[in-house]
Amino acid sequence: MPTIIPPRQHRHLAELPLSRNEMDALGWDACDIILVTGDAYVDLPSFGMAVMGRFLESHGFRIGIIAQPDWKSADDFRALGQPKLFFGVTSGNMDSMVNHYTSERRIRSNDAYTPNGEPNKRPDRATTVYAQRCREAFKGVAVVIGGIEASLRRVAHYDYWSDKVRRSILADSKADILVFGNGERQILAIAQRLQQGEAIKNLTDIRGTAIICSQRPKGYEYFDITEQEQRLLPIKHDNPYQMASPCSQKQDEVAPPTYIPPQESVLQFPSFESVAENLQHYALASFWLHHELNPGNAHPLIQAHGDRFVWINPPAWPLTTAEMDSVFDLNYSRRPHSSYGQQTIPAYEMIKFSSNIMRGCFGGCSFCSITEHEGKTIQSRSEKSILHEIEQIRDKTPGFTGTISDLGGPTANMYRLQCKSPEIEAACHKPSCVFPDICKQLQTDHTPLIQLYRKARNLRGIKRVLIASGVRYDLAVTSPEYVQELVTHHVGGYLKIAPEHTEEGPLKKMMKPGIGSYNQFKSMFDRFSHAAGKKQFLIPYFIAAHPGTRDEDMLNLALWLKANQYKPDQVQAFLPSPMANATTMYFTGLNALKKIRLNTKQRPDMQVFTPKKKKQRDLHKAFLRYHDSSQWPILREALIRMRRSDLIGYSDTCLVPPATNASPRENAASPRHAFKQRGGKTKPKQPTQRKGRKRY
Repeated sequence: MPTIIPPRQHRHLAELPLSRNEMDALGWDACDIILVTGDAYVDLPSFGMAVMGRFLESHGFRIGIIAQPDWKSADDFRALGQPKLFFGVTSGNMDSMVNHYTSERRIRSNDAYTPNGEPNKRPDRATTVYAQRCREAFKGVAVVIGGIEASLRRVAHYDYWSDKVRRSILADSKADILVFGNGERQILAIAQRLQQGEAIKNLTDIRGTAIICSQRPKGYEYFDITEQEQRLLPIKHDNPYQMASPCSQKQDEVAPPTYIPPQESVLQFPSFESVAENLQHYALASFWLHHELNPGNAHPLIQAHGDRFVWINPPAWPLTTAEMDSVFDLNYSRRPHSSYGQQTIPAYEMIKFSSNIMRGCFGGCSFCSITEHEGKTIQSRSEKSILHEIEQIRDKTPGFTGTISDLGGPTANMYRLQCKSPEIEAACHKPSCVFPDICKQLQTDHTPLIQLYRKARNLRGIKRVLIASGVRYDLAVTSPEYVQELVTHHVGGYLKIAPEHTEEGPLKKMMKPGIGSYNQFKSMFDRFSHAAGKKQFLIPYFIAAHPGTRDEDMLNLALWLKANQYKPDQVQAFLPSPMANATTMYFTGLNALKKIRLNTKQRPDMQVFTPKKKKQRDLHKAFLRYHDSSQWPILREALIRMRRSDLIGYSDTCLVPPATNASPRENAASPRHAFKQRGGKTKPKQPTQRKGRKRY
């Protein structure tokens, strides 16, 4: 099987062409592949189109890029002519709906991936619109969709912005193939097989892809997940790595296959029409979708959409360390395309001095979709590759003054962490390796990361190396040496951390550790900061209105914030992104972390309360902003309703001050009123004598 590591000799362009004039200057009559993206073209490995473009270029393909085309007609999609092989389409680094709208469905005023942050340079549901325009531009052209938007919408899914279940994006976009997850293996297999003359309709067996078929393929045993009496036999794919661990040196020696032969057992999901109408079917499909994310044992999936079927192959194998290095070591210019001139691209300005050292996340947080997209297996680059990139930043990036802004990824401190047993890892279906506790099979040694930090900051011309990615504190506390190294040398005064909540109810639905782990990390952070003679602070992040959160939970969180003297400036409300477990809870009111029993009354532990109404979501955000005077009226009203008027007043134990010139009900801060609210009895007023009459 071919490896994804590019050949040693290949032509490298200073920039991939964005225009026909650039193609003419190169002497190209046509591109092999044209990549269409909703982002500006920045030739940096943090931008998906740059990675795909440079990666395919390194294997000998001619690549053109159409960045942020005008989607109101097909004219911009004809700019580079018809590709010989296919159009590759993505919305960009973000889901276009998340890019356009806040969690309250308000339109965002800027776009970080556009020159000068200008908004409205991509349409809603950009992947679908772009794919349709490609079809309009050239009849019969092959269209491949990918990226985060396509990856998380590969099956029928709840769409928060339209508040309904939508079809698989494959059905809406009319694309030929959908690539999910990080796409190097898939996109190379597609390109090479098309180049060899295969028809795109025959590319049905590539791992990490989904296709539409007109009928259910024959020759398979279909397991209907709605029929409880059936028993699904476990499946184990042969491990192509033949290695001791995902990050061992042996993986550099073996090239895994780009695709696999069909499997005998297929999971049949309830149809699109069924999950759109039946909440239990939707929750059950979500459970099985997340159950089948491990490349070592995943089954193919199938879901009917009307009279057609969406077929989803098992996830692609993770990249080896050598393959990760080959992707990140390509000759990126590390700057925006020259056609942008002096325009600034905010996302580039934020990350141009940073290095992505890994992919994947085994945290499994229910509100996050990283695991669904990149997988649980941590794919780490070699130390040599990362240090080389830091030198490239130093030597190539304009404006570099000696500070690396981040060495991280989805999480700051999962670098080279892995399962101790490849056999157990290949058979595991757990959504998280760290919830409810850290798995005993998880190797949590932070030594390779500590060594990387030390070598990075000792490179010539490097003054400081900061860590901006979120630190997983429950892992960090297992290595005091790592915390000391981090706090002493790699914190620029403030360190972001995400406990998300303090209360057990919401935390269980989030699949996050208890606040005790945070307190332990904070204690270590403060102690090592003091020892280093530095005044440094933690910046904790919290989520409001997450499934499983009640008003009392937010009140307790607000009291914790005040007791710890935290005054959050920016707060976030839960945003139900496609495919996340928490989104299923939001839509169905059922616990998607457990298997649903159909056609029965769900147990209390299977039911999830979710604040959906705007008034309650605003209240939950107001609790996080308890110190903001504009939030006091809504908080006073809520505290009275919750029989906690004792928290309205001027004492240190109160959450908000009383209202001025308020009615007796609004200004309920007196000790007498609070005593009555707690169910006590007040003493009657003593009579006073006035002109011989008793008055009360």
